[in-house]
Amino acid sequence: MKALSLRELEAAARALLEPGIHDLFAGGSDDEVSLRANEDAFARVGLVPRVLRGRGAPRLDTELLGCRASMPIVLAPTAFHRLAHPEGERATARAAAAAGAIYTVSMASTTAIEDIAQAGGPLWFQLYLQPDRGFTEALVRRVEAAGCKALVVTVDSPVFGRRERDLRNGFMDLPAGMCCENMRPLGPNCERGPARSIAFSPTLSWADVDWLRELTSLPIALKGVLHPEDAKRALDSGVDALFVSNHGGRQLDTVPAPLELLPPIADAVGDRLPLVLDGGVRRGTDALKAFALGARAVAIGRPVLWGLAVGGEAGVAHVLTMLRSELERALALCGCGSADDASPELLHFSRWEPRWRTS
Repeated sequence: MKALSLRELEAAARALLEPGIHDLFAGGSDDEVSLRANEDAFARVGLVPRVLRGRGAPRLDTELLGCRASMPIVLAPTAFHRLAHPEGERATARAAAAAGAIYTVSMASTTAIEDIAQAGGPLWFQLYLQPDRGFTEALVRRVEAAGCKALVVTVDSPVFGRRERDLRNGFMDLPAGMCCENMRPLGPNCERGPARSIAFSPTLSWADVDWLRELTSLPIALKGVLHPEDAKRALDSGVDALFVSNHGGRQLDTVPAPLELLPPIADAVGDRLPLVLDGGVRRGTDALKAFALGARAVAIGRPVLWGLAVGGEAGVAHVLTMLRSELERALALCGCGSADDASPELLHFSRWEPRWRTS
């Protein structure tokens, strides 16, 4: 594969995808201020390397929510992979498994979780808590039976964001023969019934998280926590991790970049909850900056779709290989033996100075 960077891969995917499908994957909400901010935030933070530290070749292996992974780079939940490539989520799962990376399966995947799990790699499952608790419970049981190791509960979507690119392109539904396979209820003979739509509910509350915590023993991460007071509240709900995420700029526009909001959340929770930075990561140096500000891992979304569109399983594998290599190089050049060695002393802030704990 010729792409030397995720930027080049994105350009190649844009050339291959139908314009409406590209916009579906690439777009954000309203004026796309947050979408642009997610990547721009990383450019405003410089790296100040340490030298002569003798740390040796960096180690990237880690453990998150009970899963061993080859690197602290997680595949974020992204929907509709079969729109990018005929093999869809199966190809993504195989590439992630081969790389030893954790794949967070979207609730809106176009392949059923049981089929995705056949790839054999570590899987988490994204969950939108549904107003129909009976359906939610049945889906959680499916996910448990499929072998998923954690639930990633998206909490920033009480209503659906307004995505003007999709409205302009008239994208209202999946094409014939394709649906959100995890929204098909399973019958007594494991037959899949008609798919239902994912429901968004403005009544979603902490009580629903408490209910889910009682329902399952799987680790639970909340995705979309941006305010430090919400992070503190999460500590009381028995959740196991937080994704610091603005939904890729696809929900509420003008929300700051997750990188800018990461330090106060890290300050709020300390070492009590691992944080996953989700939004705008396009280089290994981006990941290193997130680790220095308190993240235990980063998540990548759109780059996976670009790789899938260009080369299927091999394209996703190329994305993971590039990021792994870039992160190893960045850590070595900054004198770090692992992501755990990254700290704020390696950073220079040109436009914004985040609050950081000093104790």
